[in-house]
Amino acid sequence: MTDFFAAIADTIGRDGFAFVRAPEMHAALEAAGLCDWGSFAASWDDLGIDTYMADGGRYRRRRFAAFRASSAGIVRKPHQPHYQSRDYNQLNGGIERWFEPVSDVVAHHPALNAILRTSQALFDRMTPAAVRPAAWHLELHQFRIEARPGEAGRPTPEGMHRDGVDWVLVLMVRRENIASGETTIYDLVKCPLGSFTLTAPLDSALVDDSRVYHGVTAVTAIDPRLPAYRDVLVVTFRRE
Repeated sequence: MTDFFAAIADTIGRDGFAFVRAPEMHAALEAAGLCDWGSFAASWDDLGIDTYMADGGRYRRRRFAAFRASSAGIVRKPHQPHYQSRDYNQLNGGIERWFEPVSDVVAHHPALNAILRTSQALFDRMTPAAVRPAAWHLELHQFRIEARPGEAGRPTPEGMHRDGVDWVLVLMVRRENIASGETTIYDLVKCPLGSFTLTAPLDSALVDDSRVYHGVTAVTAIDPRLPAYRDVLVVTFRRE
C-alpha cells in the first residue's frame, strides 16, 4: 500500500494526473477491504434519469451523495443538491441540481468504503500539511452514460472542464457494448498532456483539479440492437 501511494503521488505531483490500471487499483483496494464487487457494480442498474441536461439529452443516469471524511472516519451527510458555478460547468452549472440519493446499501458497501478510505489516504498525502484540512467534503456520483441507436452518449457534455474541487477520482465500473470514451487531460492553457481509455473494472483516473482540465469523448453502441452503456464512479474531494 505504501508503495502504491508513493508511486501515484509521484505521478500526480509530476503530471497533475495519474492513470491507474485495474490490477494495481484492485491490490490497493483489496488491502483496504474491497469485497463483493458484483453487488456493488449491479447497483448501477438502478439509477434515475438526469433531468437537468441543458443539451436536452436523456442519455445520463445518476445517483448522488455527500460525505465528510476526517481522521475520525467517513460519515454520510444529509442529502443535498449538487451545485457547480457556471465558471466550471457552462452547460449545466449555476443551479442547484437535486438527484436521487445513493442507496443506503451502496453508501455502506465494503467496496465503496475501501474506495473512499484509499482515496482519502492518498489525497491527504498529496495535500501539503500547511493546507491539509481537518475534514474533506466528498461528493459521490454514480453515472451511467447510455448510447442508443443513432444517438451517442456524452460522459462530459460540458466539454473540457475542471470541477472546482481539490481532487477527483474517476473509477470504471463497467463498459457494455460501447466504443470510444477516451479521457484526455489538458494543462491550464488547454494543451493536451495525455490520453487513455478506462476499459476494465477498477481502471481509474486520479486528477489534481487545480492543475488540469479533463474531458471524455462520446460513446457509441457497437451493436445498436443491444444495450450499450458506460458506468463510472466519480468521487470529488474539496476542503470543508
